Amino acid sequence: MRIDTQLEIDLRQAIKNAQTAGTLPEFEIPEVSIEKPRDPENGDYATPTPLRLAKLARMAPVKIAQAIADQMTALDYLGEVAVAAPGFINFRLSSAYIQGLVEQILEKGMDFGSINIGAGKKAQVECVSANPTGPITLGRTRGGVMGDTLARAMRAAGYDVTLEYYYNDAGRQITMLGESVKTRYLQQCGQDIELSDEHYQGAYITDIAEELFQQHGESLQDQPSDYFGDIAKDQISQHQKESLKSINIEFDVYFRENSLYEDGQVWEALGILEGKGYVYEKDGAKWFRTTDFGDDKDRVIVKNTGEPTYRMPDIAYHWNKAQRGFDLVVDFFGPDHHATAPQVLMGVQALGYDTSFVRTVLHQIVSLVRSGEQLKMSTRRGTYVTLDELVEEVGPDPIRYFMISRSGNSEIIFDLDLAVEQSDKNPVYYIQNALVRCAGIFRKWEEAGYAPDADKDADLSLLTHENEKRFLLKALELSNVLELMVDESAPHHISFFAYELASMFHPTYETCRVLHSEVPEDVRLARLRFYRAAKQLFARVLDLMGMSAPEVM
Repeated sequence: MRIDTQLEIDLRQAIKNAQTAGTLPEFEIPEVSIEKPRDPENGDYATPTPLRLAKLARMAPVKIAQAIADQMTALDYLGEVAVAAPGFINFRLSSAYIQGLVEQILEKGMDFGSINIGAGKKAQVECVSANPTGPITLGRTRGGVMGDTLARAMRAAGYDVTLEYYYNDAGRQITMLGESVKTRYLQQCGQDIELSDEHYQGAYITDIAEELFQQHGESLQDQPSDYFGDIAKDQISQHQKESLKSINIEFDVYFRENSLYEDGQVWEALGILEGKGYVYEKDGAKWFRTTDFGDDKDRVIVKNTGEPTYRMPDIAYHWNKAQRGFDLVVDFFGPDHHATAPQVLMGVQALGYDTSFVRTVLHQIVSLVRSGEQLKMSTRRGTYVTLDELVEEVGPDPIRYFMISRSGNSEIIFDLDLAVEQSDKNPVYYIQNALVRCAGIFRKWEEAGYAPDADKDADLSLLTHENEKRFLLKALELSNVLELMVDESAPHHISFFAYELASMFHPTYETCRVLHSEVPEDVRLARLRFYRAAKQLFARVLDLMGMSAPEVM
């Protein structure tokens, strides 16, 4: 249980006990709260609750605070309970409790910080969902890392999570893909034919065409564009999976858009909308009455050609999600979905479902900078840096970190030079180097001939340095961070936490030595235990971010 949650429970009980003792009058106890003081001098935690009880108790807040504090002094995890004007109660955790966190971290290992707010609940996180028409680009990568990181946090919060990729294998983009590959193939056959501006023109299109020519010669010239499109989308989709796996993203489900047509769900959903009177015809097209749900105008869902617009299969897909019984669905989309995402949910609402179980997270673009210059990218024109190229240049860990280094509402400037810099200016290096430093202590310890498990019975009461305390108190916040990530669907909180944790570790490493000859043996062993826990904690946090935990750099 989170320590602030435990404090809330004990605070409420203390109010009841004070009422029983007669130091507080009887009244219905409202919601109580625990806060982190801005100034550490005011304690580790605090509550303004006595100020809120003044009217109910008809007493001065300071007297209320004292009556409550008197009932909390015996709690063993608290070292100090102090009343402060005009009516606060400040709490300091006991040294024994803080020191005991070392063993908690080691005992719980990769489960440290886990909470149970999602216990018994099913959740789905959809992210990336790029069309199989080209390599994974930076925008899709950002959504993927955000989604995967949130899914990790949700699992740590007790949810049964499905990470899902909506595979857009239908529609005009696939038609254009097939035409693009066929055109390049016919060029291989010697035909004088060119791509239009609408076609995909990346080098990968030529690579697929050349491979087909090498395998089949000129025998495919009479094949329809769909033939080339099917081959291309399968190859590109497989490549996308491998690219995402290289940054530690693997999906539980790949949901094919075309399956919604194959099993008739698109047309079934359309039929229900029509039956409920939410669809009308105009100029040969079918329009969805989104204005009934607050939209500024109605939207076309079936063109006058009989072909559905992208809204219709998206409505059917989210209808499918609703029918699968998820308690929570989180969709990660780029800024181009700002207007369309609400319209899709209007469709699900019209189909009879409360859409409050769906959260849409829109993230801003990623700008790639090298040597101070921004790179221009376009999937269709083939002028972009692929995820594969980015992995090759900077590695997967900087990609994972920088993609969640800011709130989704903020644009990310991905500085390639910074991402590979081996210095504390690079936050990835700064965080991972904390674990490396811990590992270095243990290597030197064993090289000196000491027993590997010499610290197993260390006296943790000797961990009295203020830096050790500050680090352990920060470790205690991991549960809060996980809950915040889940509640807000905001994965960037873990990157902030990781950096703050590292910023508390490095001064500790410099001041709280282990191997120095002047360190007493019993203190040496206590600190060794501390660094063993710190190493485990950084491994846990890095794993939550989907990053590696190197022991040497």
